Amino acid sequence: MSVAAQSFSVDPAEVEKFSRIAAQWWDPKGKFAPLHRFNPVRLGFIRDQAAARFDRDVAVKAPFEGLRLLDIGCGGGLLSEPMRRLGFEVTGVDASAKNIGVASAHAAEQGLEIAYRNVTVEDLLAADQPPFDVILNMEVVEHVTDPGRFLRDASRLLKPGGIMVVATMNRTLKALAFAKIGAEYVLGWLPKGAHDWRKFLTPDEVRLFLSPEPLAVEGPFGVGYNPLADRWSLTPDASINYMMTAARP
Repeated sequence: MSVAAQSFSVDPAEVEKFSRIAAQWWDPKGKFAPLHRFNPVRLGFIRDQAAARFDRDVAVKAPFEGLRLLDIGCGGGLLSEPMRRLGFEVTGVDASAKNIGVASAHAAEQGLEIAYRNVTVEDLLAADQPPFDVILNMEVVEHVTDPGRFLRDASRLLKPGGIMVVATMNRTLKALAFAKIGAEYVLGWLPKGAHDWRKFLTPDEVRLFLSPEPLAVEGPFGVGYNPLADRWSLTPDASINYMMTAARP
């Protein structure tokens, strides 16, 4: 039985959709070009949040050595690899075996030791997986069937004192116009049908979904795109893309 078939949260259609283009993960001009442009602001945010949480000096080499990080929905490893270079012991999981194959091959080419696994959050919980210091839940929750349970289960993999970073898109008319219609049908940044606007989550929904867990939730931290500079940056405007953090006491 496939991983997707075993999981209540994984949508097999979503897994298949991204599996079909898995070979393009590391092509900066391919189907995942927007993520390559988006990556610097994501990486900076994760680094700074983790440094503040664990009192680490990002000016030193491998500042997060000794900390364990889980990258949920790791895809081809666009976040896992730089996190490993920052010193984290990285586990990357994805419901797509093709994504894991691409990620594993690329990490080997780079000489990076990353534990990639074709499993789900539920699998990790069932296996009594040792908890993680940092969990990345980036642009995944809008692709699952039960976002509330998925977010809560992911948070249960955190160590006491650990932090989860969640990134997704807001369910606003502005996001529909720019992140869905504009990005997929006008600019061609993303494959048509890459996202279902109805699955976008508001920051209040993220807070509500996580409220049963003893977590300190902060944000949203908006992320905006400057077309003139062709650059993403943090912004007070969370009406399209945003990130949030959830810390376990």
